[in-house]
Amino acid sequence: MKSIIVSSKTVQDAITEGVQKLNVDRDRVSIEILEEPNKGFLGFIGSKDAKVKITVKNDPKEQAAKFLNTLLEKMEIKADIKMSLVGDILEIEVIGENSEDMGAIIGKRGNTLDSIQYIISLIVNKDREDYLKVLLDTENYRKKREETLIRLAKKMAGKAKRTRKKIRLESMNPYERRIIHFALQSDPYIKTFSEGKEPNRKVVIDIK
Repeated sequence: MKSIIVSSKTVQDAITEGVQKLNVDRDRVSIEILEEPNKGFLGFIGSKDAKVKITVKNDPKEQAAKFLNTLLEKMEIKADIKMSLVGDILEIEVIGENSEDMGAIIGKRGNTLDSIQYIISLIVNKDREDYLKVLLDTENYRKKREETLIRLAKKMAGKAKRTRKKIRLESMNPYERRIIHFALQSDPYIKTFSEGKEPNRKVVIDIK
């Protein structure tokens, strides 16, 4: 994060001068008062200016938009970006002109989408004290994938009950494995656990 130290007659003057030097809006900086002004004896002997440290805050929406716009340009994809920051969650939606382009962003089983989401998370959380969770989506893929995984979980749980054998699912990322575990956690006859190492970790469905 960019920061400068400014001295002036008053704290407010130092802040105003610093904001102008940084060329940013007042609400985009944090202020740390290093020294209060002191008029000194008789108003001039031993007088001391105010000293403040002004730091430009990270703007996660701006950082995410800059990265995504550059990526889309490199991929020669025309799309709009819709973002909302609520609490500690940054939700990003890529709205493209055609499904084929959005398919390239999603990738096989959402792998490309997950990778882009991970990179954005690294960018917006760099030098940040309060962690932001990033959720990237396009064409409602996340919701559709969740519904597909829930159906798969219940179908495989039924098969495990019929055959009395363990069912190992395909390799999934942590987010998708959580969906499977959650979908079956209330089934009194089924237990689930994960095995293997990333990125080939799998969910195993077994009878109790």
